Amino acid sequence: MYFFIFAAFPIPSSVLQLLLYQSITIMGSIFKFKEFEVNQAGCAMKINTDGVLLGATVVQNQPEYILDIGTGTGVIAMMLAQRFPEAQVDAVEIDESAANAAINNFANSKFATRSKAYLSPIADYQTTRKYDLVVSNPPFFVNDLKNPEIRKGIARHADEEFFESLVQKVSKILSDQGSFWLILPVKQAELLVESATKYGLSLQRRIAICSDQSRPVIRHIICLSKQKTAAIASENFYIYESKGIHTSAYKELLKDFFLAF
Repeated sequence: MYFFIFAAFPIPSSVLQLLLYQSITIMGSIFKFKEFEVNQAGCAMKINTDGVLLGATVVQNQPEYILDIGTGTGVIAMMLAQRFPEAQVDAVEIDESAANAAINNFANSKFATRSKAYLSPIADYQTTRKYDLVVSNPPFFVNDLKNPEIRKGIARHADEEFFESLVQKVSKILSDQGSFWLILPVKQAELLVESATKYGLSLQRRIAICSDQSRPVIRHIICLSKQKTAAIASENFYIYESKGIHTSAYKELLKDFFLAF
């Protein structure tokens, strides 16, 4: 039997939790996409709208090496493996259960020969590669009340030092022509962009994610690189045109992945 699931954006307690429909088909713990499946059994953080939006949005010209930081179940990494069929996709994950899930999901996919997951915090990840594309759907809510469930707390929360360490590490492993893409709440995105400048990474593009045209911005997808730009590309992206009805832009973005589209 097929169901449509809800993907919740966890937000600070001072704001009502926003729920967004997720157009993924689920059978038990298995999420079925058009070209791969994701088993997320035992993972603290489940597949969510943030991740699939990031995986479908990033742009990079013929990347040879891709790195997904905080891969969780591996869904973003596999979306990128589908989109960039010539690329080698690496992924790192700090949570052992999630890392094992990603390893197994990669092994059971058509991308098995060119995808690999590692159990490691990004700060300790050792590589001689220069990545053409780095992506991350990182922990957020800096200094907010921590989730009482420890593993979810690790997945959802970080302090300023984490983001400082993240951009410092990426600046070392990113190729000169490469790009670093993230999705974050607005406040954290602004802080990360400011921090990144200290390590030679500049904002290239910003996409403001809104539930619909009547709602405020809930996320920023940002692109950083070592290249300088005279003008930052900015745009808005709306998920719904009315209650329960996705915009044509949302459907177009995710049509290669979601069975519903």
